[in-house]
Amino acid sequence: MKLSRRHLLMTSAALPFFGAAQSARSATPWYQNMRRCGQVNFNQQDPQKLDIAPWMDYWSSLKLDALLLNAGGIVAFYPTSIPYHHRSQFLGDRDLFGDFAKAAKARGIRVVARLDCNQAFEEALDAHPEWFRRQAGGQPVRHAESPELFATCMFTSYFTEQMTAIIREVNSLYDVDGFFTNGWPGTGLPPACYCEACRRLADRRSPAFVEHHMARVLEVWQLWDAAAREKKLDSVYVGNLGGGIGATTDLRKLAGVAAWFNADHQGRSGVTPIWDCAQQGRVAQSVMKGRTITNVTGAYANSQPLWRHTAKSPAEATMWMAQTTASGMVPWYHWLGGAPEDQRWRAPGRDFFQWIAKYQPHFVNRRPVANLAVVFSQRMNASYHPPGGGGASDFLQGMYYALLEGRFLFDFVHEDDLDPKTLQKYTAVILPNVALLTDTQCRELREYGHAGGGLLATFETGRYDGAGARRPELGLADVFGVNVAGDIQGPKGNSYYARIEQRHPILSGFEETQVLPGAEYRLPVKTRLPQILTVVPPYPAFPPEMVYPRTPRTDEPAIVMTEDGLSRRVWLPGDVDRSFWRSGNGDLSRLLQQAVRWVSRDRAPVRVEGSGLVELFAWQTEPGFAVHILNYTNPSFARGWFRETYPLGPQTVKLELPEDVKVRRVQALRAGTELKYKLRGQTLEFTLPAVRDYEIAAVET
Repeated sequence: MKLSRRHLLMTSAALPFFGAAQSARSATPWYQNMRRCGQVNFNQQDPQKLDIAPWMDYWSSLKLDALLLNAGGIVAFYPTSIPYHHRSQFLGDRDLFGDFAKAAKARGIRVVARLDCNQAFEEALDAHPEWFRRQAGGQPVRHAESPELFATCMFTSYFTEQMTAIIREVNSLYDVDGFFTNGWPGTGLPPACYCEACRRLADRRSPAFVEHHMARVLEVWQLWDAAAREKKLDSVYVGNLGGGIGATTDLRKLAGVAAWFNADHQGRSGVTPIWDCAQQGRVAQSVMKGRTITNVTGAYANSQPLWRHTAKSPAEATMWMAQTTASGMVPWYHWLGGAPEDQRWRAPGRDFFQWIAKYQPHFVNRRPVANLAVVFSQRMNASYHPPGGGGASDFLQGMYYALLEGRFLFDFVHEDDLDPKTLQKYTAVILPNVALLTDTQCRELREYGHAGGGLLATFETGRYDGAGARRPELGLADVFGVNVAGDIQGPKGNSYYARIEQRHPILSGFEETQVLPGAEYRLPVKTRLPQILTVVPPYPAFPPEMVYPRTPRTDEPAIVMTEDGLSRRVWLPGDVDRSFWRSGNGDLSRLLQQAVRWVSRDRAPVRVEGSGLVELFAWQTEPGFAVHILNYTNPSFARGWFRETYPLGPQTVKLELPEDVKVRRVQALRAGTELKYKLRGQTLEFTLPAVRDYEIAAVET
């Protein structure tokens, strides 16, 4: 089929706004019911090497709902008619994408066409130099590893015309159910560009550029989604997102146009902790609120150094998929290249996907079960620079680690979603140095506290407004009963200490000491409230002869606690969360855990008691309830890959049921066994004999 250039290059002028178009979709689009997704990434040689039949046998064995296949963008794997849309040099007379898509459809699997909008060949550069990213001197930007490719620019007509034309052509030729773009938009600012289009934008270091970038992302996303839906109303465009707790692009605004959020969060390397994938799930849930979220598990060795054609450790791949499902995302299993020589990656995906297919109703989540809200701040990532260096997310990371050690159930709540409708579900709200808070956000948190909610905040929370300007006083000073008494203080050899002035439940377990580690940095504050911990200022750490406190006692608080009606509040003036993340000091974790328990009045809808480092999620599901237990007890939890499993012993679960709910049975889905249980009033109690890597206690009601 030959399409006219005019038809291919239709633009967004007459396209409906996404919100109105969304109402035209079916009540439950197909991707909302998707539970398993797969992808094979073609390379240029695959038209000569790839055998579709065994691939379809494998993907069918995973019981996939959807399969992603390379259609075009950088390289077309079908006989395209679009000028400068580079056909694979090995394509010949073959239609690899079309044949593979037809085979998938024959097996009842939906097909999503994968496109790459970030690079193009020199023939396109020669014909349309305006499409491409430029260095400061005007030179086009070559790909570092594949110099035949040149980087395109998202602010040019390559995105609005050429990519839209490709979507329309694929739609016209094949029965596809959606489109995905690799590497775009991402969750950070694009690389610097000096093309003509970018020269007309604001300075990329300015807030105005951030606004231009966000507006362009939303414009292009809506354009491509509308083009995808021209053939089928329930088709969809999905972008490449991720970034976890380090994301800077406004995810809440993106969620306003994204019917499907895909986190291309394929694995970890270096010192990334194992829970990185679960964090991504919490981030995505905070903005998507139950709508479709997928997360990619790269089956290949995506480490540093990198070997993309060898398999990842099976234990690591399985734990990544386990975190995906536990946090409420849909697993997406991924391999690169159509003729793999390393086959070790196949079994982990097949085993995991067959297992979740067997128990599919228990993965259909209705709502999360959690009573704690942890505020996730993207303004921090974009604008805050901690004293002492490091990342702005270190505060959240330290709080996260302490919450895991305390076995708390919690949700992330986006900083721009603090209204009463959202917060009323939670017993307490935790602010891990959310230094930038708008006046509106301060008011919402103040109202939450006045309504009886618990609050815990650390370090500089609310010291700056939403634009990053320092306030003369803390934005929540009245809520916590504190006032700033000086500028930030750092270590002088030793970091500061906290002296115990009186006993309190927050200090349980510290009976044999009079001092505790304080934190590395602190914001001095003053209060009229009684104090249980006071600051001992830093003093030298070397030589030993000089290691003694110069000022052994002060009246500066190291913690400020208050009760106002039903509301309990704690302010920690130090960067206790970040200091825990950087030091691993268990006293700091214990202090954070016990502060959380105090402000939340130790209420929890689910408790899991036993040994080991675990992460918990609980969901109300289609059949009843599910408690997910991820076992992180492993020497490789903070570096490298899991290579074997370290099982845990018995884990006792106590679940508070709603009134009038009757329990039919309780199962351990991973073990495949039924569990004995007891009911005391509305408290359901049972014991899992063991947890290997991942277990789900499924309660049918």
